[in-house]
Amino acid sequence: MMEKEGVIYLNTANKLTMIRVVIIPIFLAVLYIGFENSNYVAMAIFILANLTDIADGQIARRRGQVTDFGKFTDPLADKVLVVSAMLWFVAEGIMPVWVALLVIIREFMVTALRLFAAGTGRVIAAALSGKIKTVVTVICLSAMFLQLQPWMVYSCIFAITMTTLVSGIEYFVRNRDIMKLDM
Repeated sequence: MMEKEGVIYLNTANKLTMIRVVIIPIFLAVLYIGFENSNYVAMAIFILANLTDIADGQIARRRGQVTDFGKFTDPLADKVLVVSAMLWFVAEGIMPVWVALLVIIREFMVTALRLFAAGTGRVIAAALSGKIKTVVTVICLSAMFLQLQPWMVYSCIFAITMTTLVSGIEYFVRNRDIMKLDM
C-alpha cells in the first residue's frame, strides 16, 4: 500500500479485503430480500467472501504485502461478515441471541486485549484455537444455510459456542501477564 497526496493505493491483498467489505451488503440484501433459494445464494456469497479472506492472507504473506491497513480491515471485515450471518440466523429464530452475543463479546474482548498489548509493544498472534474457532464457525454457518435438521443446527450452535469459549479463554490465560491489575 502506498500513500500519495492523501490517496491510498491498495495492494492485491488489500483489494481482496475491500471486495469482501463490498460483498457484505450484497450478502445481507440477498438474505433480507428473500427470494426462492435465497439461502443457497447467500451461502454461496458467504463462502466466496470467506475464500477471499483465505486468498488475501496467503497473498499478503507470500508477496510481503502485510500492511497496517490490512491488519485493521481484514479482521474487521471477517467479524462483520460472521456477525451479519449470525444476526440473520437470530432474526430468523434459528440461533439463540445469547450465542451471537457470546461471539460478539469474545471478539470485542480479544480485540481489546490485542490493542492493550499493542500499546505495550507486544503483538498477540492468532492462536491455533482461534483459527479452529474461525474454521468451525464458517463451516457451521455455511451449513446452516442449507436448512438442516434441528439436531444438526443444534450441533453447529454447540460447536460454535464451545470453540468460541475455548479460544476466548485461551487468549486470556496465555496473556494473563498483560492484565496485572493494581488493587
